[in-house]
Amino acid sequence: MACTTQATISKYESIKICIYGATPGGIAAALAASQSGENVLLIASGDHLGGLFTSGLSHSDFHSYESLSGTFLEVSKRVKAYYENTYGVDSPQLAASFEGTFAEPKVNELILKEMMEAYSNLTIIKEAQLNGLDRNGNTIKSATFLTKKGDINVEAAVFIDGTYEGDLMAMAGVPYEVGREGKYKFGESLAPEEGDDELQGYNFRFCATKEADNRATVVMPEGYNRKDFLDLIPILESGDIQHVFGYPSKCLFKAHLPPLPNDKYDINDVSNGLVRLSMPGHNLGWPEGDQNQRLDIFQDHLRYNVGLLYFLQNDETVPENFQKEALEWGWCLDEFEDYGNLPPELYVREARRMQGQYIYTQKDSDYYSENDARALYHADAIAMGDYGNNCHGTRHIGPLIGGKHDGEFYNPVPPYQIPYRVLLPQDVNNLLVPVAVSSSHVGFSALRLEPIWMALGQAAGHAAGLAVKNNVSVQEVNISLLQDMLHKDGSTTIYVSDVLPGDPDFLAVQWWGTQGGLHGLELKPESGARGKNIHGQYFEAAPGHALNSEIELAPAIRERWISLANTLGIVEVALENTQTRGEFIRQAYAHFMGGN
Repeated sequence: MACTTQATISKYESIKICIYGATPGGIAAALAASQSGENVLLIASGDHLGGLFTSGLSHSDFHSYESLSGTFLEVSKRVKAYYENTYGVDSPQLAASFEGTFAEPKVNELILKEMMEAYSNLTIIKEAQLNGLDRNGNTIKSATFLTKKGDINVEAAVFIDGTYEGDLMAMAGVPYEVGREGKYKFGESLAPEEGDDELQGYNFRFCATKEADNRATVVMPEGYNRKDFLDLIPILESGDIQHVFGYPSKCLFKAHLPPLPNDKYDINDVSNGLVRLSMPGHNLGWPEGDQNQRLDIFQDHLRYNVGLLYFLQNDETVPENFQKEALEWGWCLDEFEDYGNLPPELYVREARRMQGQYIYTQKDSDYYSENDARALYHADAIAMGDYGNNCHGTRHIGPLIGGKHDGEFYNPVPPYQIPYRVLLPQDVNNLLVPVAVSSSHVGFSALRLEPIWMALGQAAGHAAGLAVKNNVSVQEVNISLLQDMLHKDGSTTIYVSDVLPGDPDFLAVQWWGTQGGLHGLELKPESGARGKNIHGQYFEAAPGHALNSEIELAPAIRERWISLANTLGIVEVALENTQTRGEFIRQAYAHFMGGN
């Protein structure tokens, strides 16, 4: 294994970039930062690496394959290669991987570990709790972590907070929010009338199966009380619930379709369901809680989420048809083997949110104008997404079983850009925050997806490398250099559905789109923000976002593009003979790069 272990304590003084939090965002940051050649340290608070990406969330949250790039796309390609090499090119496992975006949790973990092991300058420490931080003015000088072997002190030029909770950010004294803003603070139609302390609900993402040879028995959770679940009986008898496991509704456990490779299922909360796994209100102490408080909340969710299935399988009051179905299911024997086949992490959908140099809100993932297919333009974009604002509810009205979630919304939007400034604190010059990013509650609900967190982590890692190399603050990093580095690393900063990573024109088209050249190219589609449905939450490419390189340049577009090129120092004569959109962009990029 190329990565060193916590035995090499003497190395910590030579660390240039320290990342706390081995979430997908933290790991992507570590991988990108390691490309700088500097010594990088990744610290995990527990003994598990990968956050929810390796803890049950295997039906990754994106809408169109064309939105994927960078670290997430690289992981997906490696997953696809794993299934092809292990089971064969015509295997059902390869087909079920959906181009490598659906993987068994253990395979996601294997791939991430292989990617990290490729860097000899990356050190990994597990089970290290942040215990102190030394800040001198606007600079974090060092951080102290408590391990089983005692305290360690880490000095670094740049720190990255990769935790879901924003723990390092908070200890550094960076302003943050927990809860919801009112509708009028940022003009958000999805926000409540008044601000409050409500928080999006958490639940577990189980990995379950009906395959008898790989099915673990559901064990009674600690603290189980059957009386907690008796309200379920009249609901089952009403006919409003048709299945224990189903998709997408009229069920108790959402078993995402299609299934994962080897007939496994990613189990989730049923959106707008009569009975939920998510428990808003039970998680309010998590964001700012200490390790013991979080453990109590973890156990509370485990008791209810596991207890629900245990009740269905074992209680004599459960109607026979539902009990028979429930008994066909169990946890996967070959997943989470060190954790009793249960996910090691709770799905923390939202915790602290930094209030940094730019606060991402609902408008940032909405249409730029009524005459444009694209969302709001950001010149400093370092990532993009296409999922939309998504909240599973922020409080529960009535009894846990039989009541109703409130604060729930699912908002289709066009693909959107994410600016570098959401990673930047206002007054700490060597800290980047790619997971607990600067945003409102509604804005965060469009960013809180693992592929997007990976993209933000990748950007943070490269930004940290540039800051170290050029001896500047993270706020002074050259955005154009950072964007160019991201593009060359296969990461997109704007959605272009027909010019994907690996295309010969990818660098030129991403550069031009980042300059604003692709905004206003197509009208807002009448058909909506999403393409034709493939299955479940997955769609064909978003309409109105193709470049169509071979289309002849219309006079109005040529005029606007020449004006933009002139502002970039590209003389008009260099573009005189271009006839199509693709020719213009290729020629403009060649002249720009030749002069810089």
